[in-house]
Amino acid sequence: MTAQSSTQEMERLALARPLFADDIALALVNPLADPPAPFAAESACLSPNAVDKRRREFAAGRAAAHEAMALLGLDPVAIPVAENRAPVWPSTLVGSITHTRSCAMAALAQKGEIQGLGLDVEEDKPLADDLWPAICSAQEQEWLRQQNNPGQLAKLVFCAKEAAYKCQFTISERYYGFDGMELTIDLEARRYSARFCADQPPFNCGDQISGRFAIGAGLIVATAELRS
Repeated sequence: MTAQSSTQEMERLALARPLFADDIALALVNPLADPPAPFAAESACLSPNAVDKRRREFAAGRAAAHEAMALLGLDPVAIPVAENRAPVWPSTLVGSITHTRSCAMAALAQKGEIQGLGLDVEEDKPLADDLWPAICSAQEQEWLRQQNNPGQLAKLVFCAKEAAYKCQFTISERYYGFDGMELTIDLEARRYSARFCADQPPFNCGDQISGRFAIGAGLIVATAELRS
């Protein structure tokens, strides 16, 4: 690891850490810096045909999750993959893993008051406007066209919807597309609200998940959490 990459990792962790409360552990691992090998039970979840990029990002995500466990005072254990492709966390924990080519993060907390966690990281590159209709509602697209940096904020919409989706999936285990939620974004407060556009039991149409976001160090980071 070079001094430059180490500095960037510290900047990225400093960017994301304030987005979660203190009772949530957050760890970061760089997939490009030879992350530790996953546990055997984790490696077994990878396709034998997985390319090097996929293997690095998977290993870095699991390594970040193991570091988050240690931050909670726990011994790291394997986090295999369920049939629905979601991480299988120990029954006492709730967490979320995300990764890009150059950054993997994991958020983790003791299950109790915290029922759902969502974390997504994306490279800070504009989302092409021909992709907006697949990601953004008509209202969201109208809002984007009024902004000075619509491509970047379209990527933020993508990122925030991913975080909110992961957060609710912990509870509902239900799939839906990008049209399943509509966002309201407060750029000044760096917060967003994701409103369900249809019933996703136990969530009802109109229910909302609140989240936070940050942009910097080459990343867009969005988080969400649900507490009882």
